[in-house]
Order: sequence, then C-alpha cells, then structure tokens
Amino acid sequence: MFDQILGLPAHSLMIHFAVVLTPLLVATAVGYALVPRWRTYAAWAVVLLSLAAPVTVFAAKESGERLKEARFATADGELGGRISTHESFANPLLLSVLGLAASALLLVYATRPARDSVGRDRFGRPTTLALSAVTLVLAGAAGYYVFRAGDSGARAVWGM
Repeated sequence: MFDQILGLPAHSLMIHFAVVLTPLLVATAVGYALVPRWRTYAAWAVVLLSLAAPVTVFAAKESGERLKEARFATADGELGGRISTHESFANPLLLSVLGLAASALLLVYATRPARDSVGRDRFGRPTTLALSAVTLVLAGAAGYYVFRAGDSGARAVWGM
C-alpha cells in the first residue's frame, strides 16, 4: 500500500499531503487558540485538519520507509547521511502532529458551550487557557518538524 501509486514511489506523492495539511493544521489551531471570535468559523476546519493531518504524516512516514528499503537500503556516504537526517525527523513530526491534533480537538470541545450554559466555555476559562497554551506549544513543534523534514528531504533529493 505504501510502495507505489500508479508506478510512482508513493512517498513522493504522499509527502505533498503532509506538507500542506500539517501547516494548515498549525495555522488554524493557532488562530483558534489565540482569536476567540474566530472559533465559531474555524472549529470545523480544526476538527477536519486534526483528523486528516496525522493520517497524511503517518502515510508519508510509512511510504518513506518503503522507499528507503526498495531503493536506498545500501546508500552510504553523503547520500546516506542526508537520508538519515531526513529520516530522523519522521517520528518527532508524527508525534508532534498527533499531540497537536489531540490538543486542538480537546480545545474545540472545551470551548463549545455546554447545553446548560450560554456563551461560556464548557470547563471554564483556566482550562481553555491551559489547552490553548498546550496547543500553541505543540503547533510550534509540529511547524518546526514539518519544516525540517521537508527541508532535509529536499536537500537529500536535490543534493543541496
């Protein structure tokens, strides 16, 4: 499943989903956390991106492992080093995106008013502020790792 798509290495196709959806998740989660008046409009985007981005990062990671096994298992020297550098960002990226998705979903849930309240956060302002802070930290981590993974992958391919 993670080897090829229409005869092309799946990794080269799947990474595009990850490098688009992850920054979109980062941006919408940050906006949701920092600008309360946007929450009504951004909640659906945060939820959808929180579900989709981790899946695309996982698919990119798995397809990258298959690509390495199929074509670069014996790579050494400068190319092997660049591939190892690129590969070293896969797990931190996946973990940070999973954490961001979980915290963003919890933040959306926490900021939705309970049925018996009007306009108030479900668990109170301190909980919302704490979840917002966690979301911002994880958004920073996910943004960092998606950039580093993409940059190191481009450098591995293009030899820069």
